[in-house]
Amino acid sequence: MTSCPDLLILRHGETEWNLAGRMQGRLDSTLTARGREQAAAQGRILSREGAGALDWFVSPRGRTMETARIASEGLGVTLREDPRLVEIDMGDWTGRLRDEIAAEAPHLFHEEASELAFYRAIPGGETLEAMEARLAAFLADLRRPAVIVTHGVASRLLRCIALGLPGDLFDRLGGGQGVVYRLAQGRYEKLSESGAEPQDDAI
Repeated sequence: MTSCPDLLILRHGETEWNLAGRMQGRLDSTLTARGREQAAAQGRILSREGAGALDWFVSPRGRTMETARIASEGLGVTLREDPRLVEIDMGDWTGRLRDEIAAEAPHLFHEEASELAFYRAIPGGETLEAMEARLAAFLADLRRPAVIVTHGVASRLLRCIALGLPGDLFDRLGGGQGVVYRLAQGRYEKLSESGAEPQDDAI
């Protein structure tokens, strides 16, 4: 694990486009009722972890800001927007359904196909290397333990960097909504309302 401060990292709750299987990238979609429930669950986890005493950084997208507002309710924190935490730019696939993309590029959806191959194939999109560079710059600027509210790919790349792993291993790390990943004092854990689950086997 690298020398960055302790981190609590979460993805936004489920959105209407998540539910439809539509690529969001730099565009946005509102949280579903389930997504708001997931954000509230994250808030209970973060309250349990004493996150009210930490710095909070949020991707400046509607879905992440709404998640952060729900999750931070009652904690009295300041939400600091940072554009470096935005999701990968999906290029020409932005706004398109996964089923449409699968019909055009079925090789990216075979059982043996990796998420790495999928994100490397985005036409006109951001490269994983460029995304990793901006996220690494964000982490390098941190001086205190922090809560980070971001997106699916961004969460996994942030964890790769903090764990000292190559970015191309991001698809080995778990995702999920309604949970929080903790990287603190040499531990890497997935936090849910039922407790902590070590993630060391994933790396």
